[in-house]
Amino acid sequence: MASGILVHPGAKIGYRFAPAPFSVIDDGAVLGDDVTVGSFVHIGVGAHIGAGTVIGDNVTICADAKIGAKCLVSDFAVIGRRPRLAPTSTAKPGELKGVVLGEGCSIGSHTVVMAGSTFGAGCVVGDNAGVRERCTIGENVVIGRSVTVENDTEIGSRTKIQSGAYITAYVVIEQDCFIAPMVVTTNDNYMGRTAERFKHLKGCTIRRGARVGGGSHILPGIEIGADAFVATGSVVTRDVPAGKLVMGVPAKVVRDVLPEQLLDNQ
Repeated sequence: MASGILVHPGAKIGYRFAPAPFSVIDDGAVLGDDVTVGSFVHIGVGAHIGAGTVIGDNVTICADAKIGAKCLVSDFAVIGRRPRLAPTSTAKPGELKGVVLGEGCSIGSHTVVMAGSTFGAGCVVGDNAGVRERCTIGENVVIGRSVTVENDTEIGSRTKIQSGAYITAYVVIEQDCFIAPMVVTTNDNYMGRTAERFKHLKGCTIRRGARVGGGSHILPGIEIGADAFVATGSVVTRDVPAGKLVMGVPAKVVRDVLPEQLLDNQ
């Protein structure tokens, strides 16, 4: 106990540790060199914090979290929280491993990232966002302010998801996609009624380089092809062919995406 910091004897602290008062570091936690920790921070049992990482005030780093070097975790964020499972959940209590953040990730204020999810290097997650359990996020992904990413979702490297979008469970978004603000994805045509729905739960698949305009809605199980373009405000009720522009309610093919806009021509 020094300067209001409570460090368990089983924790390992690197050189040039820079703590603010009133924080707790639990047994088995490992902090690399040059780590900065704000006030009222709790670093849980077995958490690993990479060298040069900066942790803001009132942050909770949950048990077994792995945070890479040179990350930034902003004020009031919660990293690696275990979910409280519903009675119908197929997951088993205690099976989720700690969250993993790659080198150079930035996590916004008041953001919650659940246990069992993995982020590649250089990801940016905006303020007030939420990423649920068992998600796999590639490198240099941007998840904007107030975005929700539900469980068991895959997001490819360099994809950008803009503010307020809702990415439901079981969605696959490949590399280099652009998801505009307020896009809504869905996965349940039964909308919570009857046990039959569990056999058919499926999110959409958005292939490499596809772009989805602001406020669009995508129905369950839809596939949006590579380099496709979904215009703003569309309701996508059927698969979108690769390289096509669709628009409307329901969305229909209008024309080809211009050659100069194709990802391989950038």
